[in-house]
Amino acid sequence: MLPRALGLLLSVFLYQVPEELKIERVVSKLAYADSPLWSHESFLLYADPPNNKIYKLSHGVEPVIFREDSHGAMGMTFDALGRLYVCEARGRQVTRVDKKGKVEVLAEAWQGKKLNAPNDIVVRKDGHVYFTDPAFGSQLDSRELDFYGVYHINPKGELSLAAKWKSRPNGIALSPNGRTLYVTDSDERTVRAYDIEKEGAPGNERVLISNIEGVPDGIRVDEKGNLYVAAKEIYIYNSAGKRISQINVGETPANLAWGDNDFGTLYVAARTSVYRIHTDAKGSVQY
Repeated sequence: MLPRALGLLLSVFLYQVPEELKIERVVSKLAYADSPLWSHESFLLYADPPNNKIYKLSHGVEPVIFREDSHGAMGMTFDALGRLYVCEARGRQVTRVDKKGKVEVLAEAWQGKKLNAPNDIVVRKDGHVYFTDPAFGSQLDSRELDFYGVYHINPKGELSLAAKWKSRPNGIALSPNGRTLYVTDSDERTVRAYDIEKEGAPGNERVLISNIEGVPDGIRVDEKGNLYVAAKEIYIYNSAGKRISQINVGETPANLAWGDNDFGTLYVAARTSVYRIHTDAKGSVQY
């Protein structure tokens, strides 16, 4: 048996990101890059909230504006039917756009008070929706709610408060089997986990990862259940919460998404740029 210290050292070595990992900058000169999202129609969406726009990037061509007035779009995702969900921070609402372009407001208030600034969102394959509602910067001045929330919308469209926080939830993701919900806590610098109960409601809250360097923002999961957290760098943890690797793209990452047709590429929104990283992993997506 290997000495424990040597075993731990070998474990860290075996999980290091290869030195030859190719990191490409595919978009630059943004005010603040956020919320990349890959479409099955082979293009990438990403947001630039300060400029109030969503862009579309296809391989081999220049980016084009996908939505001119995005209402401060932050987190975005698709569902299994190809509908686009958007957290509109300035509009203080969550919307869904069908494939014909019809826009539906799914959530805008809780118990008669406006939401703070919806930030990130995930939709499970069976239609259950989960999103975070923190407030940062000037958003704090217009708050009506005295807490920060994690919300659940069931397939019938009914909104419920899944978790009521004093600190600010940010990124959100699901495990590959859809039974565990992960939420980053930007203030406590942790990742909290919830078990998804039979009716889709999150329960059994616990801290899975602590002492994250930097401010944890977006989070994604690969098909093996490993968690990729955008903070000071991209930190990779196994499903038990142990850090196994990290990736430095050269700018502080805000959010990330799996993309390309095999979902083996990691797209990273980092300050002024969007990066593409070809990996040996495969992403877990719910759509």
